[in-house]
Amino acid sequence: MTSDTPAGRRFRVFRRRRSAPSRARRRLGAAVRMIAALALAGGVYTAFAPGAFAQDNTQLSAAAQEGKALFDNSCISCHGRDARGVEGRGPSLIGVGSASVEFQVGTGRMPMVRQEAQAEQKAPHFKAEEVKQLGQYIQELGGGPQLPTGPLTVDPEADPGALSRGGELFRQNCTSCHSFGGAGGALSSGKFAPSLGDATPEEIYAAMLTGPQNMPVFGDNEITPDQKREIITYITVQLQQDKDPGGLFNLGRYGPVTEGLAIFLVGITILVFTTLWIAGKS
Repeated sequence: MTSDTPAGRRFRVFRRRRSAPSRARRRLGAAVRMIAALALAGGVYTAFAPGAFAQDNTQLSAAAQEGKALFDNSCISCHGRDARGVEGRGPSLIGVGSASVEFQVGTGRMPMVRQEAQAEQKAPHFKAEEVKQLGQYIQELGGGPQLPTGPLTVDPEADPGALSRGGELFRQNCTSCHSFGGAGGALSSGKFAPSLGDATPEEIYAAMLTGPQNMPVFGDNEITPDQKREIITYITVQLQQDKDPGGLFNLGRYGPVTEGLAIFLVGITILVFTTLWIAGKS
């Protein structure tokens, strides 16, 4: 059949009409395969990252249910329903873990009185048992870091090297902000590193796990749990109990600056009076 005859032209039109649905079906099939691939990828992500989302139908333990009641009465206005956060008021608490709650709430930093550069420590608003319940609710809601069970310090008598190792780790990782004596210090933008003089082992461990304020997070891959215990042992024994192992006067424990200034002033005063005494005798 020649292509220039009327019959040939009708054949080409008929062939195009038959091929059109085939192209539409191919496009539809490609779209269906793409949607299926996206759904599969989303399902795999959700399965391997369950802690990134709060589950509305999570079955809470008794302690977590008590914590939820406390949360709904005192925290929901800033952190939102199911701790998802409220823009401009408070961040989401999904994934922060019970360690963060026990540090922030247990030290009185939360709830905050007003928005400031940094939440300051004050008398806790909740009892210790209530802090545990709040932490359990947040833990079961979204997961995150938890304080380990068991002792958080090392017995220096059982392990005499723990103090020296803890001191070395403290000087390497903590003194730039908390100073060599643990007295704390000023940071930028109105923030500061607090003193460690009254910090409990639980507070120190939780701070290392969660990185509150400007503090970095020291995960177990960076500082192992045993090293964290050695740092806490150094702080609680060397800095808190042995207040001034080097002498009677700590001079603020700020290092060589105050010591050098004191030596200079005392030395100059003694030299001046000695000179006057010699001149009077002559």
